[in-house]
Amino acid sequence: MLVIWLGALLVLGGLLFMLAQPIWRGRLSEARRIRTSSAVPRKTVEPHTLEPRRPGAGFGLKENWPGLVFMVLGGILLLVGAFSLPSAPIEPIALPTPH
Repeated sequence: MLVIWLGALLVLGGLLFMLAQPIWRGRLSEARRIRTSSAVPRKTVEPHTLEPRRPGAGFGLKENWPGLVFMVLGGILLLVGAFSLPSAPIEPIALPTPH
């Protein structure tokens, strides 16, 4: 049973790692300072937005290989644990006898 729990933990950990990668990698909006001086041209002031300047990197094997390894190892452990459990014999259901 420990093998099954460890496999499930590895699968979930790998999934969380892969989901967190775009968040850690991406540039979140920086604190923008607006200068009060009128000498700064209007075009150089960036808009106040949370939108990144360029799209995120997305899914790539280079960045997500540890998460994939965790998920594959967890899947193997889940399969090993499932096949190592003792199976109970299936007994036929007794039909009721008429009185």
